[in-house]
Amino acid sequence: MKLRVAALMLAVSVALPTFAAPAKKAPANAGPACPAKPVLPPDLADWSRNVSGKTIYGYGEPRDIGWPALGAARTELSLHRTESLRYWVAPEREPEVSKFGGMVPIDVKKAGRLVVALDGGAWIDLVHEGAIVKSVTHGHGPACSGIRKMVEFDVTPGRYLLQIANAPSDKIRAMALLR
Repeated sequence: MKLRVAALMLAVSVALPTFAAPAKKAPANAGPACPAKPVLPPDLADWSRNVSGKTIYGYGEPRDIGWPALGAARTELSLHRTESLRYWVAPEREPEVSKFGGMVPIDVKKAGRLVVALDGGAWIDLVHEGAIVKSVTHGHGPACSGIRKMVEFDVTPGRYLLQIANAPSDKIRAMALLR
């Protein structure tokens, strides 16, 4: 009897079709894979060059003399907890206590369109002579570039202060270039 049951089980298992798990499909919105070294437009080429910088905790620090300005190379900025910051002008978006921010000067040598690029989500205000400069446009960086946000401002020569607020971590990469 045991032998018959075993033979019957073997026959049933051979006769049953086997089903493989369905192959996983790529998401419908998935684009081509990013290259290891993406090609950037000429004006954003320095995004691939790393430098490090620091941000100001509070307005009134020596920002006019000797404080390094943000430039046209991707710069990793160390940010500070919101409660330790004293912005020059209150940010247009209310800073959240659990987030990070900071300020960094930008020197503009000639009139034009200033582009500020970030690799992460954060609110930015550009301040000149005590007033917030309205942005002209904003969007994303080129595909696969690592640039998450680009904001553009019309500027004249002078020293500006980029105020960063509501960043999710204490580091952000940024660059500023004039078009």
